[in-house]
Amino acid sequence: MDLSPDWVVGFTDGEGCFFVGINPNPQTATGYQVLPEFTIVQHKRDIQVLYALKRFFRCGVVRPNHEDRYAYRVRDLKGLRQVCDFFLRHPLKTKKRIDFLRFHRIITMMERGDHFRLEGLLEIVQIAMRMNTQKRPQLEKVAAEIRRRLRVG
Repeated sequence: MDLSPDWVVGFTDGEGCFFVGINPNPQTATGYQVLPEFTIVQHKRDIQVLYALKRFFRCGVVRPNHEDRYAYRVRDLKGLRQVCDFFLRHPLKTKKRIDFLRFHRIITMMERGDHFRLEGLLEIVQIAMRMNTQKRPQLEKVAAEIRRRLRVG
């Protein structure tokens, strides 16, 4: 299955997700780990589309997601840079473009190592809180903790 850039843009506009999680991790300098992810989930009957996306982007994995669903996921920075570069050249058409631009900003910050400093991590958390429109109470809690630590330190 050969995919055109326009098809990938349209499919991602409908089915893709740019997500940034922040998890506690006492092994890191800040106590938190930033986990960016580009994901597309499909029913197992359409798994061939996910493998075609993996070939198209030349990165990522296809894994079971939930029940009869599978996910194409890109989590490593090198792969995420490839995905970002594609969508910078071939812009998304829906409101998802705003989430993508925020996601791209976070990827760029991580490439610089900003997530290893509390100030940079706080900025990443604040950007992530404005993505995907849902309330993110865990991120609000992380932001409050970082602000407290910055005032104390």
